[in-house]
Amino acid sequence: MHQITNTILMIRPVNFRMNEQTAVNNYFQEDLDIQNSEINKKAQHEFDVFVNKLRAVGVNVIVEDDILENDTPDSIFPNNWVSFHENGDVALYPMFAENRRNERREELFSRLEDEGFEINDIMDYTSAEEDDIFLEGTGSILMDRVNKKAYCALSARADEELFIEFCEDFDYFPVIFTAYQTVDDQRLPIYHTNVMMCLAETFAVICLDSIDDKKERKNVVNHLKEDGKEVIAITESQMHQFAGNMLQVRGTDDKRYLVMSKAAHDSLTSSQISKLTAHCDILYSDLETIETCGGGSARCMMAEVFLPKANKPKMSKV
Repeated sequence: MHQITNTILMIRPVNFRMNEQTAVNNYFQEDLDIQNSEINKKAQHEFDVFVNKLRAVGVNVIVEDDILENDTPDSIFPNNWVSFHENGDVALYPMFAENRRNERREELFSRLEDEGFEINDIMDYTSAEEDDIFLEGTGSILMDRVNKKAYCALSARADEELFIEFCEDFDYFPVIFTAYQTVDDQRLPIYHTNVMMCLAETFAVICLDSIDDKKERKNVVNHLKEDGKEVIAITESQMHQFAGNMLQVRGTDDKRYLVMSKAAHDSLTSSQISKLTAHCDILYSDLETIETCGGGSARCMMAEVFLPKANKPKMSKV
């Protein structure tokens, strides 16, 4: 069982803009006073540069274009609708915003099979949408795949009962809490767990200040420490620069990289950077347009592929 992977699925945007349907509870989103076509062009440039940086260090990035007719402005964040697992299972998740549900494209599974991966079973949780119950993939769920624990900050996009059902199906121990941010002098739930927390092989980056309940905070820290993770705390202001929205990946020769945006990297102190680089190298890229309009960052753009490689039958000699 591995915590990190070398293979990432990413969706290149064709109609990226601020999604009004997600802005109701994603307080990281802001509107830009420029044409949507210009926003999309900037997002495509940021996407392409980011993909090139990942490939340059040996990350296997599988890129698919979004489909214009689907009108899916947030397709650049595929980790919310799908997760891929080492036993060959694929999970499909219920999405809060109606216009995000068209992001689910099962033809992408054929692409992964063409790339040599094996898919055995599809666990489909999407019928929960009919009851207005949501659980947005690895945005909502942070999996410690080695220690079989799953962390989830409850919100309108992360239902507790459905999360527990997921944990039972995939044999994870649930670690449940609520994380908050201050919006207009109110403490409101953060929409996705992966905005305030990153789980790597030997460390965790987490905004502990966002977990207002002291017992919940202590419980999360205890679980991380008992599994040997160094806990690296970030502030709420750093979280708002997407310093929690990071992902550790494997590159050439199994080298480890912690991937983040330029804004996240620039917000970190020298002490925090020293703690992180003691574990692995840092790779960052400028994602300003994507972060501003999409309210998500580097981690949200990467759907990790843990699927097993298919055993292709050998050609018989004639």
